[in-house]
Amino acid sequence: MRRHALATRLLAGQAVVLLAGALTVGLVAALVGPPIFHEHLLQTGHPEDSPELAHIELAYRDASFISLSLGLVISLLAAGAVSWFLARLLRRPLGLVTDAARELARGHYATRVPDVGSGTELDTLATSFNVMASRLEGVEDTRRRLLSDLAHELRTPIATLAAYHEGLTDGVITLTPEARTVLVEQTERLARLADDLDEVSRAEEGRLALTRAPVLAADLLRAAADSVRDPYRGGGVDLRVDVDPAPDLLVDADRTRVGQVLTNVLSNALRHTGPGGTVTLSAHRDGAEVVLQVRDDGEGIAANQLPHVFERFYRGDSARSRDRSGSGIGLTISKAIVDAHGGTIDATSDGAGTGATFRIALPSPQHGNGREGHARSDEPVSPSNLHKT
Repeated sequence: MRRHALATRLLAGQAVVLLAGALTVGLVAALVGPPIFHEHLLQTGHPEDSPELAHIELAYRDASFISLSLGLVISLLAAGAVSWFLARLLRRPLGLVTDAARELARGHYATRVPDVGSGTELDTLATSFNVMASRLEGVEDTRRRLLSDLAHELRTPIATLAAYHEGLTDGVITLTPEARTVLVEQTERLARLADDLDEVSRAEEGRLALTRAPVLAADLLRAAADSVRDPYRGGGVDLRVDVDPAPDLLVDADRTRVGQVLTNVLSNALRHTGPGGTVTLSAHRDGAEVVLQVRDDGEGIAANQLPHVFERFYRGDSARSRDRSGSGIGLTISKAIVDAHGGTIDATSDGAGTGATFRIALPSPQHGNGREGHARSDEPVSPSNLHKT
């Protein structure tokens, strides 16, 4: 019954239209046609009380009735045939989409609608459904990887804390300065992970409070470089800041948040650049935006890994030690912060061993970005007062 519902509805709809048309035509023919036909007969010389006149008018009415009835029957048959054909044409692709949607609702995200070849509209529907299914599958894969990596991140500090707690309880371990240091480090690691997760959630949900004001790009680069100078020295990596080509470039940004982004990117570059390597910070204008660039000559990024570098907990090399690879959330937070500024961040690399380049494009107040709703400084913009932001 349900399989024929579409054909029934199509036929019923066309039958209603045909019956309404037939009724309209019949009323017009019954009310308008006979008087006109009678007047024309009188004009041809037939007397008013002529028996032939009544017979001719009766023949006219019968012929009109038969013609309209026959036309209605033929139209109904044609409507039935068209409805059946359309229902047959639509039933298979719609059935495939329905079945695929049912499988998708059951959690089978690999389900796809095959190419039905039933017209542009239905093919577009199938294509849109497959795009949606692909994105849902990607979200599900990300969720599973997130839970797996999060469990892995939590397992080490929890296992360490549990072992020390058990050892202290059993008297096997004493609370020496070394033991206290390990406990503090693991506790801080858990706290930092919780803070990072909260930070990235707030950023991606648009709950970050930004205090935007014009600030010199050179000041942002120098401040970020100063914040990571010691780790770079300890790792034997040369950190360079090149602002000479564009010393007066301004960005419309939250100084603290953009500094956080640059620190995350620089820390990532340090993890993937060996001793003797070089990381260069620079800035240049690109249309109405200012691009802050971090380039390193370290390990590089494989082409298949580039689309995933800003995902939570993503690591290109699963064999890399956890301590060296970090928590895997810093770049995700960075992307969310840059998005909140209305800018973009991307990574490029020619492959393994060729280094990587991260580009952070932010709006420039010098060209007017047209964005509203963010806090701005009312103080005149000049290099001397920009340091106050």
